[in-house]
Amino acid sequence: MPKFTAERQHRTFTDSHGVVVHYYVWMPGKPKGVVQLAHGVGEHALRYELLAQALVEAGYAVYADDHRGHGQTGVEYWKGDLAQIGRLGVGGLRATQQNLLDLTGLAQTAHPGLPFVMLGHSWGSLMVQNLLNQGAHPWSAVVLTGTALRTPTDMNGGDLNARHKHLGDTGAEWLSRDPAVARAFVDDPLTTDAKILKLFGLADGLRLFGRPKRVQPPVPLLIMVGDDDPLGGEKSAKKLADAYLRRGDLADVELVVYPGARHEVFNETNQAEVRADLIAWIDDRLFPIT
Repeated sequence: MPKFTAERQHRTFTDSHGVVVHYYVWMPGKPKGVVQLAHGVGEHALRYELLAQALVEAGYAVYADDHRGHGQTGVEYWKGDLAQIGRLGVGGLRATQQNLLDLTGLAQTAHPGLPFVMLGHSWGSLMVQNLLNQGAHPWSAVVLTGTALRTPTDMNGGDLNARHKHLGDTGAEWLSRDPAVARAFVDDPLTTDAKILKLFGLADGLRLFGRPKRVQPPVPLLIMVGDDDPLGGEKSAKKLADAYLRRGDLADVELVVYPGARHEVFNETNQAEVRADLIAWIDDRLFPIT
């Protein structure tokens, strides 16, 4: 648990489609770097409060948006109709991915010259993989959690709770070994089932598939997954790491697999260990001891 609580700032920007995107900033006194968090489908940025606080304690400014159709961005866009939460709206997936770059630009303007880490979880990690494939990117290092190699055989597009449903009655047991996480998820009015095809439609669902291409500029890459993650797990994550070494032409790719952990490694029973591993890796890559 972080030793102190940084004040969370709630801000907005309006994108090129006229959509108001809500985002949050956690700030240390004098940041040494910036970390941007990209959340998963059916959730929102404020589920990462503990992680943001730990990063602030380690000296990093943290930025995180509620993606299109999610969190407060979704509430405003859909005029309070929570039945629409998770649906992306005008511009779809491509606009949502552009919003990640929009937020990076805002953060870099606020903190010129500071090293910048992009951390994508689950759907957020798939969008980050897409952005890495599109050409030059603005990040100093990249972290992918709860992620997978984006092929139909390596990424589960079906019922993610199927092999965990005997463990409870929430439908969210696949997220974490901690039953309180599943209960909090289903009790949260701003979360919804991670059914991508239903929420996004076929075209945007298919846009989430793809294999790594050459990453330019090359960056250190960290992949963190649980070995009981039904999205892909250890086998898929190993294939992804290998693909970034071979196809992505990256020299520094580290894979960390947590035994027994499920999808949300930052909400797992060993979450303190996961946060510590993340911060140690970021510190080492951005500020190596020579």
